[in-house]
Amino acid sequence: MDSVANSLQDQLDHITQNTRRLVQPERLAISEKATADLFNTGIEDRILKPGSPAPGFALQDTRSRKPLNSSDLLALGPLVINFFRGRWCPYCVTELETWRDLYPEVRKLGALFVAISPQTLRHNDFTIQQHELPFPLLSDPDATVAEEFGVAYTIPQEHRRYYQSILVNIPYNNAGLSYHNATEASWRLPLPAVFVIRQDGTIAFAEAYADFRVRPEPVDVLAALAKL
Repeated sequence: MDSVANSLQDQLDHITQNTRRLVQPERLAISEKATADLFNTGIEDRILKPGSPAPGFALQDTRSRKPLNSSDLLALGPLVINFFRGRWCPYCVTELETWRDLYPEVRKLGALFVAISPQTLRHNDFTIQQHELPFPLLSDPDATVAEEFGVAYTIPQEHRRYYQSILVNIPYNNAGLSYHNATEASWRLPLPAVFVIRQDGTIAFAEAYADFRVRPEPVDVLAALAKL
């Protein structure tokens, strides 16, 4: 278990190294500035902390196309929630694949796992099929639930052109819209984040970063679950 869980940041660092080799310096500079600007908003200070009550939610499940209610999930066991940006993000799919491999460990600890993103059900379905994910993927339009957990933000106007330049159409991924008719809400994303929720609805573990290249280590999440 530990060897798999501890490998996540190494895998993400490898993606970063490859990106720095392949992407033009001027584009890298835009991405670096966007990350620094996001950090400087103080968003990491707004993330719900351990001990806080977790917001309840009912979000549409990709497989069943029916709302999945957090209270129903918590009636079955502790809940691990992974907020991810979308299938277009190689860091996110690497993290999801790591949790795919660790999912049996989560279940052995009596817990459930769900992944939440603002992308449409269609894109969630592509994500499940392409990466063979066994856990539910829930669609969070406009990052509404992510906002309640303190991890949502709107991509600033000056950074939207960067995503266009690397052919990532976030409004389409999130809401089926084009750049020309995109709404502000369609440019909303969550910080990549992991929360562990106790069955009494309080948060036992919470971790998120403004730098999308850094993710909560699964081994720490599993350790938090083991203490419940």
